[in-house]
Amino acid sequence: MGIKVDFRKRFYKNNDKKKGKKPSFTVDVNFEAGNELIVLFGQSGSGKTTTLRCIAGLEKPNGGKITVNGTVYFDCHKRIDLPPQQRSLGYVFQNYALFPHMDVKKNITYGLKGWKEEEKEKRMKEMLLLLHIEGLEDHYPAQLSGGQKQRVALARALAPKPDILLLDEPFSALDTIVRMKLREKIKLIQKELNIPVLFITHNHVEAFTLADKVVVYHKGEVQQVGTPEEVFYHPKNRHVAELVGVSNIFDDAETVDCENSDHIAVRTGNMDLIAQRTNSKPGEKVAWGIRPENIYLLSPDKEGDESEVNIFKGTIMTVVNKGTSKMIAVELETDRKMILAEISNRVFEELELQPGSECLVKIKPENLLIFS
Repeated sequence: MGIKVDFRKRFYKNNDKKKGKKPSFTVDVNFEAGNELIVLFGQSGSGKTTTLRCIAGLEKPNGGKITVNGTVYFDCHKRIDLPPQQRSLGYVFQNYALFPHMDVKKNITYGLKGWKEEEKEKRMKEMLLLLHIEGLEDHYPAQLSGGQKQRVALARALAPKPDILLLDEPFSALDTIVRMKLREKIKLIQKELNIPVLFITHNHVEAFTLADKVVVYHKGEVQQVGTPEEVFYHPKNRHVAELVGVSNIFDDAETVDCENSDHIAVRTGNMDLIAQRTNSKPGEKVAWGIRPENIYLLSPDKEGDESEVNIFKGTIMTVVNKGTSKMIAVELETDRKMILAEISNRVFEELELQPGSECLVKIKPENLLIFS
């Protein structure tokens, strides 16, 4: 059970679909997931919302197949295209889309057409309890806070007992505290209902903390599918690395064999860095990267073990206060490369760093990323 998505959707300028006319943008998506929380992650305009709309039946793909918990929603070859009302799903839009002339009770029960009145009442009370919005049933949307509106929108989407829940950046307009509370609520709801939940976000923290599985988009195509740890700490290519916050990425490097069979060397200018061996073979042109939080700064007079690798001399250029940490730009003595390191305030104070200070930069081989 779960969801299988494999479709193509073409867009044309001015809706000009004349024969031979090339589309201005194509969304080509292929992934599958179980009954888990799936985060669709990527820049604006990369195809995430189009994916939700095609699953919901609000857009028609040009080809492919969409299956949810064994039910075929769309199949180009078999000419199956269920209308939205026949697709068992809940959809929460970015702007909530609550009916302003209806109170909370009527908003929640709006999708329960065909249900008996006592069943509607029972389900409505279950939703009020589940989303912790008891006592608001007689309120109108204009009387609700942003967080309350979001909970009502979720209650309305969940009331008909859908097979899948689609959430299009539902927390984008909410403050940090409310977002954190609703994140936890979404995770609990997914576990309790045991249905696929597709959640769109641009927020790195939301993607990492919420997801069981992350689907990374770039220019209409899925670049990588995996757990948050796989995607954030082992990005498949440069596009994914940039999206998940690897701010130190350098081109024009070449892989070189080294004595340790578990490692491979990356030669960039006059520097050789040691990385854990990947699929890359010696002699390949590659890019390499490292997350700022995976860079260690050491005192320049620290005596290291001779067996240690990837330790370079550097000079502190700038220091930016991020509250609980410091983002530090370091110019490496070799090749004058500028690299960003994020360290805790405690380490910063212990090292007594400031612009102009000398330091050592250490990169563990297991943290060095190689992109083909």
